[in-house]
Amino acid sequence: MKTNKKILLASALLITVALLAASKPAERYFEIAKNLDIFATLFKEVNALYVDDVNPNKLVRTGIDAMLNSLDPYTNYIPEDEVEDFRTINTGQYGGIGAITREINNRTIVTMIMEGYGAQKGGLRIGDEILKIDDAELAKLSREQSSHLMKGQVGTPVTLTVKRVGVEQPITLQFKREKIKVNNVPYYGMVGTDVAYIQLSDFTPDAAKEVKIALIALKEQGAKSVILDLRGNPGGLLIEAVNITNIFLPKGKLVVSTKGKIPENNLNYETLNTPVDTEIPVSVLINRGSASASEIVAGTLQDYDRGVIIGEKSYGKGLVQVSRPLSYNSQLKVTTAKYYTPTGRCIQVLDYTHRREDGSVGSIPDSLKKSFKTSAGRMVYDGGGIDPDIKTESPEAHMLTQMLFERGLLFNYGTQYVLKHPQAVDPRTFTLSDEDYKEFAVWMKDKNYQYKSYLEYELQQFTEEAKKEKYYTDLKAQLDQIQTRIAESKKNELMMYKDEIKMLLEEDIVSRYHLEKGSIEAGFKYDDDVKKAVEVLHSSAQYKKILNMQ
Repeated sequence: MKTNKKILLASALLITVALLAASKPAERYFEIAKNLDIFATLFKEVNALYVDDVNPNKLVRTGIDAMLNSLDPYTNYIPEDEVEDFRTINTGQYGGIGAITREINNRTIVTMIMEGYGAQKGGLRIGDEILKIDDAELAKLSREQSSHLMKGQVGTPVTLTVKRVGVEQPITLQFKREKIKVNNVPYYGMVGTDVAYIQLSDFTPDAAKEVKIALIALKEQGAKSVILDLRGNPGGLLIEAVNITNIFLPKGKLVVSTKGKIPENNLNYETLNTPVDTEIPVSVLINRGSASASEIVAGTLQDYDRGVIIGEKSYGKGLVQVSRPLSYNSQLKVTTAKYYTPTGRCIQVLDYTHRREDGSVGSIPDSLKKSFKTSAGRMVYDGGGIDPDIKTESPEAHMLTQMLFERGLLFNYGTQYVLKHPQAVDPRTFTLSDEDYKEFAVWMKDKNYQYKSYLEYELQQFTEEAKKEKYYTDLKAQLDQIQTRIAESKKNELMMYKDEIKMLLEEDIVSRYHLEKGSIEAGFKYDDDVKKAVEVLHSSAQYKKILNMQ
């Protein structure tokens, strides 16, 4: 335990120095030494005197996390056992077979196969339940342990034992791990006859290269305008954001400025390369999940009036992080600067306390906003996130739909459907008929999908308050009547929320035949943002009016 304490205290010292020594170190050395001494003596006393045994790793990790979380949500400590996952997120690469799994009712199920990799070539299918990895039974492992077993050094063999719906005996499949590169652009294609659609899901290395290749290919197919879909993109490498804007902007244009406490972090990033097309009409789709590098791309194109932004207000993350190595192969991801779009806007939300549950920006009071002007004189604002030029609503799925997805019921029905319908379908035109949906409803009859709706929760709270306030006796008859009506309505919920359930079912079913690309195409017919973008791009007058180009 003494060794553990020395390791942890050394890590704490390095983190504290990294955070404090950059600013007037000569004046702060005493404060650093004093507080580290307090921390060390406090830890020693707790370890010696606390009534129960303490786990030194867990105790100090809690202290480190709390310390960093007091700064901002993005400054994090990455211990050695999490470094590999951190690298995967930042590089989009890992050693594996190209299969994505999910826990459904304590079973590890293959939910997606990555095109062109070992899982697809070796015969693994969506819907397969993984029973064993080599000789290790997954039922005896944690989710984290099984995930690490799937990944491994490139070139090493791995054997999976799987249970397949419709096959009585388990199947043994053998694979060789290879370098898996998660595409930044999981899909590109044409929407209609002349609108290019490019979905960008990450900003790992080669993101700009992938977007450039996609745009050139689609222009050769006749694209006259382009939709760049950044919805749900959490960001990544800043330089990739700069290079992506360069596809649409001339060489020598300012894209983003960073400003921090250390002068070395005060930098301007400009476009350096020859663009692909500075004239093609562009529409950028964003939502509350579009963050960081996504906001740089959307904000820069908006500042130069280079594209119409459609969707929801973006996440609101205008902070730059760098990773620093620490002792014992751990790392620190630390915020070093804020970034500013070409007009001078800082996208970082000004007040962390006014965020939604998912962390994205809610409404920002006008008093906290500062106005800026785009190249064409349009007014834009800072204070948290990118405001779209055209706002659209993205209604949250009903609790029933969410529950059916989370419990794997939609996925399980997709597996059954494909077993009965082995012939591949056209992803863009496939739709479940009314008769198909009735079959799904019948299939659901013996499934346990009881849940308590938001209205039932509120009714329960109201009932409890009525009891406290001594009104319950007078209101009991009405409350019982409301509960009865809710129960009756819930019996018909599968039909009430048919449209959103049907959409998810169709996307899941199509993915069995055409993998991720098919699932994306199947969603186009329901995608109001894409439809709005096509409408704007097809109307030159509307496009120019929005951008103040007339």
